[in-house]
Amino acid sequence: MTRRIRGNDYTVLDPPALGAWTPGMRVSVVVPAYNGQDKLDLALAGLAAQTYPEELIEVVVVDNGSSPALRLPEIRPAGARLIVCDVPGRASARNAGLAAATGDVVHWLDSDVVADRHEVEAHMRWHHLAPYLVVTSYLRFTTAALPSPDVVASTADLAELFEPAEPHEWLVDLVQRTNGLTDTPSRAFSLHVGGATSVGRRLIEAAGPMDEELILGQDTEMGYRLAQAGAVFVPEPLARGFHLGPSMRMRDKDPIDRVSHALIGDRIPQYRWLRAHPARQWKVPYLEVVVEAEGYEDTRATVDAVLAGTVPDVSVLLVGPWDTLEPEPRAPLTDPRLDLALIQGHYAHESRVRLTPDDAERLAPFRLRLPAGWVPGEDTLARLLDLGVDGGHGLVGVLLAESPEGIVTARLERRAAFARAALILTPEASAGGAAHDGDAVDDAVDDVFGTVWTDGETLGFVPASQTSAAKGRRMAYRARLETEAEVVKLTKEIERLRGQVSKWREEAGRWRKSAVDLRREVGALRREVSRLKAGRLRTMIKRISVRRTTPAAIEGPNGSSPLTPREGPPATPAG
Repeated sequence: MTRRIRGNDYTVLDPPALGAWTPGMRVSVVVPAYNGQDKLDLALAGLAAQTYPEELIEVVVVDNGSSPALRLPEIRPAGARLIVCDVPGRASARNAGLAAATGDVVHWLDSDVVADRHEVEAHMRWHHLAPYLVVTSYLRFTTAALPSPDVVASTADLAELFEPAEPHEWLVDLVQRTNGLTDTPSRAFSLHVGGATSVGRRLIEAAGPMDEELILGQDTEMGYRLAQAGAVFVPEPLARGFHLGPSMRMRDKDPIDRVSHALIGDRIPQYRWLRAHPARQWKVPYLEVVVEAEGYEDTRATVDAVLAGTVPDVSVLLVGPWDTLEPEPRAPLTDPRLDLALIQGHYAHESRVRLTPDDAERLAPFRLRLPAGWVPGEDTLARLLDLGVDGGHGLVGVLLAESPEGIVTARLERRAAFARAALILTPEASAGGAAHDGDAVDDAVDDVFGTVWTDGETLGFVPASQTSAAKGRRMAYRARLETEAEVVKLTKEIERLRGQVSKWREEAGRWRKSAVDLRREVGALRREVSRLKAGRLRTMIKRISVRRTTPAAIEGPNGSSPLTPREGPPATPAG
């Protein structure tokens, strides 16, 4: 039986020391390449010098349309071969290499990465311990001049050739912040990068190939699917390699984030910050609710309540024999499958509801199995998810009802936990997707992620028969919340108006002060005018008085007195 790792705590495994063990598994190193023959030559020279047994290494180089076409150099691993993928794109090239690979482990390696001679061995010693591991190397990014392939193949320590170099900063920071990825198992998949990562064959077959629809972000998206398939992610500092030149992300981080964030948010529900829209739907929902279709009223009450809750990122799988339904146009009311027909017709055009004959797995990280006839409250699903996420539980059991006839339960299942459980159970039982004993699976889930039980009433589940009273309570509660919200709104408005009045009062005070100052200035001006007018009048009166009292004041024209007859010319004698 495979060792059971809880969460992402791979530290419970004890890998052997380098060179002190006997390997037996084959590894396929897949190297997608586009142009760059000189760097590819160095990458293959590094693989030719590995300490892992040469007969257990297969190297598949994928030429993704290079011009001129790539070739295998003289210095290369004995098990190297070259194939061509005419479909452009890294994902297409990697999928072509994956299809051609025959090893027990697939090791992605970029064509511009030169692996240290212990790199493959450092990976493979982990894969011999468990079939569900994803191991990632520590890369350093170098700008050193490129050596020749024979120098690479003959140098024991590549640091002599490529240092000084920069570390993979975001990877190192992620590992340090999360105690080696053991503290945050739900986000450990971010470690999956295609530059130098290895994956067990069983795990990669369960997750599926890379998404060729994505422009960027394929590595992260595949890491998410590997996590949902039960993966444990291991950062391995002894697996070292040198990236020749800066990475694409180092050169163009902002444009890369812009493109990848626009696309991977639709496929990775764990990136909650990329799903800020309050109502839109996504390709991969965060929560999937499975309901077995029964009576029309009960089923509708359950499904409608799920869709009306405060968790918008949800989809419903309605399980029933939909393909076998045949309409009964002549006597529809006597159709024994009338309720199923009504359910089918009612939800046929609701995009969040999928009518399915079984509960086939999808990629939602959480799945709730809920019996028809049980109605969650508005916040019930959100509270249930919080219970599962915050506690890191693989299973949250909900006791809905208990009677002499038996108990009724709902189950919130973490997909990664149940996938891990299937992998750690006996290979014979899990081969071909055969069903496991339910108790054995639940026990395994409890071992690897943990289980907790709660009661439905606490979370807000009620029977459909009680929904009228519950609806009344919810309406009253909502009315109270709306009233409280209105009070808060009015209180804020009153505070705003008080502030406005205060500002107006201050402004009015400034105007009053200005008016007083203005009146003072006008009064002063008036007094000044009066003073000036009085002064001028006194001056004029004084001048008049002076003129009346002096001789000059009574002289006539030309200095003659008006009282003295004016002298005329001498009289002319008569005759």
